[in-house]
Amino acid sequence: MKFIELLRDHLDAFNQAYDGHMTSSMRHAIFAMLSCRTNTERTSQWACRSCTHTADFPLSCGHRSCPQCQHNTTTDWLNKQQAKLLPVEYYMVTFTLPYELRVTAKHQPELMYQAMFSVAASVLKDFAKNSKQLGGEVGFTGVLHTHNRRRDLHPHIHFIIPAGSFNKHKKQWKKNKGKYLFNAFNLAKVWRARLLAQLTDKLNIKLPTAIPKKWVVDC
Repeated sequence: MKFIELLRDHLDAFNQAYDGHMTSSMRHAIFAMLSCRTNTERTSQWACRSCTHTADFPLSCGHRSCPQCQHNTTTDWLNKQQAKLLPVEYYMVTFTLPYELRVTAKHQPELMYQAMFSVAASVLKDFAKNSKQLGGEVGFTGVLHTHNRRRDLHPHIHFIIPAGSFNKHKKQWKKNKGKYLFNAFNLAKVWRARLLAQLTDKLNIKLPTAIPKKWVVDC
């Protein structure tokens, strides 16, 4: 069975169980997925070039959470990313939002996720510039995962980073030697300090009092 079929069959029970936890964006996503390719008032018209046959098809919802109509979009995005790959090894660095801040992410997702991206990117760029191995500009691709595989809210960003840097002044590529990139504990300390400063000082977001001192960054 497809996910949308399961959602349609069990929607009433789902709403009863999670009504108090649903946000407006979640409700909008559910409405979009249930109406995807079912709204006969909005259709795309197709005509055969070699005969008179025509056909009308209901439009896709286009919502980013819809598995029914986003498959081609996802495939196209992956193909574009693979076309950008350099003939070098790559590292993966993951920045995870601690449990205590996930309520804030749930109620203010746009502000939180944008802050996570901008702060994590700045941390990686600064570590690369100060690194003896790299000492230059690095490029990377970041992908946000809002949930884990059990569908629990678990915001984290995966960054894919090529094993090298580019010196703009010398027009030179510098290869990173060895399997080590950055110290994960140092990354976590800077990630924590900068994100908290971004949320409180620049975005004026009120944070919970109990925030752990140790955060998790995998490198």
